[in-house]
Amino acid sequence: MLTAYRLTVLHEIVFFSPFFSHCYRIFGQAMTSYDTSFPRDDLLPKKETGAISYLNKFPSYNGQGTVIAIFDSGVDPRAPGLQVTSDGKQKIIDCFDGTGSGDVALVPAEVKNGVISGLSGRSLKIPDSWTNPSGEYWIGCKSLYQLYPTALRERMLKDFKENKWDPSHKKTLAETTKKLQAFELANPDPSGSEKATKEDYEMQIEMLNTLEKKFSNLGPCFDCVVFNDGQQWRACLDTSYSGRLSECKLMGIYRETFDVGTLSEEDQLSYSINVYPEDNILEIVSMCSSHGTHVASIASACFPDEPEKNGLAPGAQIVSIAIGDNRLGSMETGTSLVRAMNRVIEQTHYKVDVINMSYGEHAHWAHSGRLGELMSDVVNKYGIVWVVSGSNHGPALSTVGTPPAISTTSLIGVGAYVSPEMMAAEYSLREKLPGMPYTWSSRGPCMDGSMGISICAPGGAITSVPNFMLRGSQLMNGTSMAAPHVTGVVALLISGLKARRVPFSPFSIKRALEQTAVFLDGVEVFAQGHGLIQVDRAFDHLVAYQDQQERDVRFHVTIANSGPTMKGIYMRDMPTSKPKEFSISVEPFFLNCEERDADSKIKFNIQLSLACSASWVQIPKHFDLMYMVRGFSVRVDPTGLAAGVHYTSIKAYDSVCPEKGAVFEVPVTIVKPETVRNQVSYSKQHFTPGDIQRRFVHVPDGASWAVLTIHLENMEAEANNARFIVHAVQLVPELNCKAGMEFYKLIDLQEQSNTPLAFAVKGGRIMELCLTKWWASLGTVQISYSVSFRGVTSDKGSVVSMHAGQGILRLDLKASLATEEIAPVVTLKHQVQPFRPTEFKIVPLGCRDIILPGRQIYELQLNYGFNIAKATEVVPNCSLLSDTLYESEFESQLWMIFDSNKQFISAGDAYPGNYTAKLEKGDYTLRLHVRHEKKDFLEKLQDMPVLIGQKLASPITLDIYGTHNQALIQGKKLTSATIPKGTTVPIYISPLSSDKCSKTVGVGQYFSGTISYCKDEQGKKVGTYPFDYTLVESPKKTNGNKTEKESEKGKNAKEEMIESLRDLKITWLTKLGDSGATSAEMYEELKTDFPEHIPIYIARLQALESEKERNLKAIVETADLALKKINMSELLEFYGLKSDTRKDATKIKSRMDKNKTYLLEALCKKGLALCEMYQTEEKEDKSTTILEDIKNIFNDVAKFVEPSDLKVIKFSIHAALVQKHYGKALRWVYKQLEEKPTREVDEKMIELFAALKWSHCEECFGRAIPLKYPSAFRPF
Repeated sequence: MLTAYRLTVLHEIVFFSPFFSHCYRIFGQAMTSYDTSFPRDDLLPKKETGAISYLNKFPSYNGQGTVIAIFDSGVDPRAPGLQVTSDGKQKIIDCFDGTGSGDVALVPAEVKNGVISGLSGRSLKIPDSWTNPSGEYWIGCKSLYQLYPTALRERMLKDFKENKWDPSHKKTLAETTKKLQAFELANPDPSGSEKATKEDYEMQIEMLNTLEKKFSNLGPCFDCVVFNDGQQWRACLDTSYSGRLSECKLMGIYRETFDVGTLSEEDQLSYSINVYPEDNILEIVSMCSSHGTHVASIASACFPDEPEKNGLAPGAQIVSIAIGDNRLGSMETGTSLVRAMNRVIEQTHYKVDVINMSYGEHAHWAHSGRLGELMSDVVNKYGIVWVVSGSNHGPALSTVGTPPAISTTSLIGVGAYVSPEMMAAEYSLREKLPGMPYTWSSRGPCMDGSMGISICAPGGAITSVPNFMLRGSQLMNGTSMAAPHVTGVVALLISGLKARRVPFSPFSIKRALEQTAVFLDGVEVFAQGHGLIQVDRAFDHLVAYQDQQERDVRFHVTIANSGPTMKGIYMRDMPTSKPKEFSISVEPFFLNCEERDADSKIKFNIQLSLACSASWVQIPKHFDLMYMVRGFSVRVDPTGLAAGVHYTSIKAYDSVCPEKGAVFEVPVTIVKPETVRNQVSYSKQHFTPGDIQRRFVHVPDGASWAVLTIHLENMEAEANNARFIVHAVQLVPELNCKAGMEFYKLIDLQEQSNTPLAFAVKGGRIMELCLTKWWASLGTVQISYSVSFRGVTSDKGSVVSMHAGQGILRLDLKASLATEEIAPVVTLKHQVQPFRPTEFKIVPLGCRDIILPGRQIYELQLNYGFNIAKATEVVPNCSLLSDTLYESEFESQLWMIFDSNKQFISAGDAYPGNYTAKLEKGDYTLRLHVRHEKKDFLEKLQDMPVLIGQKLASPITLDIYGTHNQALIQGKKLTSATIPKGTTVPIYISPLSSDKCSKTVGVGQYFSGTISYCKDEQGKKVGTYPFDYTLVESPKKTNGNKTEKESEKGKNAKEEMIESLRDLKITWLTKLGDSGATSAEMYEELKTDFPEHIPIYIARLQALESEKERNLKAIVETADLALKKINMSELLEFYGLKSDTRKDATKIKSRMDKNKTYLLEALCKKGLALCEMYQTEEKEDKSTTILEDIKNIFNDVAKFVEPSDLKVIKFSIHAALVQKHYGKALRWVYKQLEEKPTREVDEKMIELFAALKWSHCEECFGRAIPLKYPSAFRPF
């Protein structure tokens, strides 16, 4: 029997026979050959690091008996390969969310007849199957979309819009349009009620278009019910959204029950729960991205029926700890990291052997910081191996992230490597290239001289991702993928060591990995560290040297005289024209040294032989080290070195057993720059895939930008294989590589050959210019490139500040390298206002926030109130703590913005530039928390200001002049000028005129923007510097016309007293409100004494309105009295005037405006009362008369203002409702909602949707009510 398959191979059809190894040719064409043996083993590489040979040799050492903690975005327990271990145990044994983004605050529930009233407003029926001996329940409410990762939220929003909203909305719009068209055909010349009906249809269509244009979907929320069944805590999420709890899954705490739920069939998002009854918190654990599941799968996935898909350690168990906060996209926070560390050092339910953390940022320094110190404790005190990704910010040097760059070198930093087999299987490359680091893998050394990258490992894999991605596997690459490879290797090692009862420590494992790694030929040390890990060799090393005295010892190396706590010698931006002496201190520390017995410390003594392969480093030969800090001196002589980077290390060998490798090492890195004038060129440089050329150039003093030009020598032959990364970095003390001077660009020379690339530089410092051919860009190319330096510098430095009160600002501009044309421009783009907290409190946190043994963490909560006058984009900035995370002395600085109804709007954390919030006009509260275990530290921050930056509607420019006098008289502005080489030219910036400033200026308010100096387009683009302009109080304008009080100076004292008493009584008339006889008597008295004074009647109307039982008839009668006192014709005549030339025009206008206000209020109060009377008397004959009165009042109001005017909109809505003009009512209610959202107005919208039978709008707005009007702020 022959089976036919259709293949697209040179557009021919071939037939295969399962019984024959040949195929039949069709159409007489030659058959294309192909390889049917797919390299499945290389999709998740294991051969490169010896894992397969190790497992073939020791099949039971496959991670069994080990626990891996994945500090990441969360792991999906339902993802393929993450259910069981190789020996049938539960794979994921704990799921925990350290961020707080999944927290639900709980309150006691009221139960009546087996029904709970949920916070969403739904009635929750308690299933009969539930067991609750106490009968006590706790409830909370959670937004579904707040649990969604960004990718899933976007998919579900798109699905809802396209499949649920759009079909119903388009149908409704079409039906309403047909109704309007039919009405117009039946009423070609409408008037009166017909015209009003037509307008209502038009309003309906307008509203449908508005709802489509401003469509917003907050998603549903579900109620949460928590109780104790007598044995354990249980939780149920009402994912039926109807209170039918029997249809929802009842969950237990994950590590006790391994219960996993799915939020819906459509989203496929897995979740689990934890309960903290002492803190009244339900923790819903999910994922903020697919990253963590992929990482866990590399480390430990297990496919019993498809072992080729296994991770490195299929026998290991996993603890999933989410450190990526969903509120921030997926960024980690100090809170999540500290909670994660607390979880793993508890060791009550399990003992974690190794942590994988494929996360990190770039810290400004590594020598201090609370998080770094706590991370060090996890390794150095609790003995947990910690593996971290090195970051993906290469290829320039010193781009390693944090971690591993923390206060100690105990963590294992990993670089990313790609093997030839990975290239073929994962990336489908046409050619197999030699193995190499990925181009983007970060390089050492760290800024403190340590290597940062300890080892390298395969940095790509095709393996499992969460089910919400709707795919089983995916290719991901990065040092994030290299780290779990090493983590899996560590699990294999520990599994074997435990099985053989071989003692080990995090320090011995790290040393074994480093000493047994295979150093890759032709690959620089900064990318690979000690080389590509080899698990079998590392295991042999650990077994062979298990009894060495330094097994449980780490060696803390510091360089005493080279800056803030250096851990290696790093001569960069240091003189290299003469030798330099360095004092090296080494201090041994036992694992958990405080608990280590005295005998071990007394006996510890190791005689070391020091070695260094570089002739330019002179060292002592021997070093005797006991349990104390000791030092030795080395001499580094860079004078004979060529320009470039040079690396070596000082290795300390145990003189008794040197074959085990170095006990510790001191990295030595020397950067010797080229000295250039204004330009340097490099001709005909050859590049193959992955090749790197590093040029270290001492940037000339006075340079402020550089221009790089790259020429592809053979465009026709090489253009398709010319993908490059250009990476230029200048390091600045205590600023990370990204915050210093950095330029990074991926270019295709086919499109950008000879295109100048301009970037900012800092004169007087070394710049690394790194050109790299992309690792997968096949073929060899030849390029020539040149770098030229230019510059215009200011005497004010790189940040310019100007205070409006200090008058004209002078800047002296200098062109040091060449004659330059300048055309200075100051552009202000943001208005920044500082705010002090309106309230603060310091509270001790709950059980998740206690560091063993009993170190209580406190939280400072700060509330800031601010107002947005017009919809805009804001950037909150807690400037005291900003741009620091791992290096900060505090744990967290998470902020959240809420509107006046406590609806969550946006959140941000350590890096303000990453977070903006789009806000509509209104009042807002920013809530900020800062954490620390020392309460007195937090007390110092209780008055800390926060900056709120608002984007200006249009940028503001400052006027710049060539002379001080011209600036003083605001004369001829400076458009351009020439600065001869080596000379200085002053420019003068004048303050803003008052009309360009805000009418109300708060204390400390300023504008922020940029200043540029150059006329040259390239220099202007990259040569921009921050510019702050501090405002002063706006001038107070005086009115030249007489005020009303001045015009009344002719009155005698008695007359003034009578009027003052009258006005006082009027005020109290309103305040007394429904006080009955007292208010009525005062009104009658005032009416008798001042019958023509309109405010008396208006105050009486306001008092009647406030009564609990409103007297509608009295309201109408009082309004009529007020209306009789107002000459409507006179008002209409006045507002019909184009201009008023009378002498007392201002006074007349003031009187008319007051009367207009009184008129509108009286009309509206009367109209509202009549609307209510109409609804109660609708069945009676007189209701027709009332309806006509309502219409007349509406028409009178419309003569003065639009019906949507906020002063009359309430009456307009009721007038439309009594006429069943729901379209008009909806439009005006929507206007109220836009002006100031309230639950009452939102519910009115829903009622109108129901009246119009727009069920899709009713559902969408209805399910958002609990989210828009929560009872409390979202917890931190």
